[in-house]
Amino acid sequence: MATTSQAINLDAAAKDFRLPATDGRTYTLDDVAGKKGTVIVFICNHCPYVKAMIDRLVADARSLMKDGVGFAAI
Repeated sequence: MATTSQAINLDAAAKDFRLPATDGRTYTLDDVAGKKGTVIVFICNHCPYVKAMIDRLVADARSLMKDGVGFAAI
């Protein structure tokens, strides 16, 4: 388990990607990017923590998207 973390530059530009999704589509950064920014989270759908907070994550994502912030969970 890691005991330290590295600083993250929140203004860094995301690299373009092309990823298949569970709905059968393929998404790119342009598909999920928002006018006011983009949040990309990396989750594991069998992780107990993710299972416990997925409903909140979905609610937060919907709220952000209404405000023009793109959201993607990978």
